[in-house]
Amino acid sequence: MTSPNWSLVLHGGSGVIDRADLKPEQDRAYRAVLTQAAEAGSAVLRRGDAALDAVEAAIHVLENDPLFNAGRGAVFTAEGCVELDAAIMDGATLEAGAVAGVTHVKNPISAARRVMERSPHVLLIGRGADAFAEAQGLETASAGYFFVEGRWKALERQLAREGKPIPQRPKDADTDERHAALAHDEGKRGTVGVVARDARGHVAAGTSTGGVTGKSWGRVGDSPLIGAGTYASDRSCAVSGTGEGEYFIRLSVARAIAALVELKGLSLQAAVDQVIQTDLEALGGHGGVIAVTPDGQMAWSFNTSGMYRARVADGQALEVSIYKDEP
Repeated sequence: MTSPNWSLVLHGGSGVIDRADLKPEQDRAYRAVLTQAAEAGSAVLRRGDAALDAVEAAIHVLENDPLFNAGRGAVFTAEGCVELDAAIMDGATLEAGAVAGVTHVKNPISAARRVMERSPHVLLIGRGADAFAEAQGLETASAGYFFVEGRWKALERQLAREGKPIPQRPKDADTDERHAALAHDEGKRGTVGVVARDARGHVAAGTSTGGVTGKSWGRVGDSPLIGAGTYASDRSCAVSGTGEGEYFIRLSVARAIAALVELKGLSLQAAVDQVIQTDLEALGGHGGVIAVTPDGQMAWSFNTSGMYRARVADGQALEVSIYKDEP
């Protein structure tokens, strides 16, 4: 069978996402944004542009929407602020860029790409990463821009369980109740990610997250770590993960999937299932991945009750799914 000229798969996080958890209006809202993100990325690929550009364009949509734990909808730390992580990787060159713990950048995925293309480094963190992004002319925002009432309430619940004090709200907090009503707390596994294959057969991957609710001590998960939550190589595949980052780091989930494809010759679906349904499960970890190969194979796998996800390819209709019992 002839492979498609281009392919794109995205996720908006995995976790406790049962049909009973989402109201009909929430279900519609999440599917609408997943569709919008897929369309933004596929429009890039239809023009014949690079997989990297498609990944960045699609993640921008997800980072800009308060429904997802990335960018504007990021969860709060125990101190009541956001610390954002992101990574991007080019499968054609194995070049990669990442940022961790940024607090003012509207689109962390673009900061990660600037690290890859305009610095000699792969990973920048904290104040240095913020300063680099600002020097690159990337758009920044105040603390209030990132405020979503539902995320703040999740922080209050988490800190109450831990017996920790509740911090003061940001002074310029956006208290739009629509966002509070629609955003779903899927647990500690919220992330967004995109993988793409362009018409030249190159693949790319990107991941962006706000981390986990109530995190302390500058905790960083798998998303900005190349080989853990993000990886891309034209010799195997592109992978983006979502889940309990500590487990993804210990298993080097993204790179492990790529190795099974490249070195053992597994199909993409077999490789993602091996790592998520067997290896991650055996370790006691939860989450999921999306992946795409240079020949256009698309796959996803997750061991949680749901994962916001979508995929589309040249000549193939868009699929948007949320729950475990969907294709």
